[in-house]
Amino acid sequence: LTSAQIAALETADLAALTTATIAGLSTAQVDSLSTTQVAALTAEQVAAMETRDLAVLGTDDIVALTTQQVRALTSAQLASLSTEQLSAMEVADVARLSTAAIPGLTTAQVEALSSDQVAALTAAQLAAFETADLRALSSQQIAVLSTAQLAGLSAAQVAALTTAQIVA
Repeated sequence: LTSAQIAALETADLAALTTATIAGLSTAQVDSLSTTQVAALTAEQVAAMETRDLAVLGTDDIVALTTQQVRALTSAQLASLSTEQLSAMEVADVARLSTAAIPGLTTAQVEALSSDQVAALTAAQLAAFETADLRALSSQQIAVLSTAQLAGLSAAQVAALTTAQIVA
């Protein structure tokens, strides 16, 4: 299918495509998807997308992802998102990222998280952060963490925090 043909697919037709077909789409074909089409993909289809294809999704496409689609993102897929894409992710969606995907966050992505996004993270998600990513959290981001969130950190993670972060 050409990019124009992909763009012309009805959402029901798009949902009928196999995960193998989705994985085989070119970056140009994925780029031709409308926001409505992206939102209509199944969680399995999103999980089948190549990392280079996720990188071409616009921030409006990222906002349109359902919590089930976001939950299906792999560590590599999460790592492929730009800081702008991650910043655009709805707070409720950030809270649904799988703990298996969290280690894929880059330091730049962690720095780009809003305070609301950080506050929405579960204790299990924070426990999945790499120590370098925890150190990347600003004092403002640390300040919004609850006692329950902080209690989930390992001794190594707590030891990695800076003085400024602990004071926050």
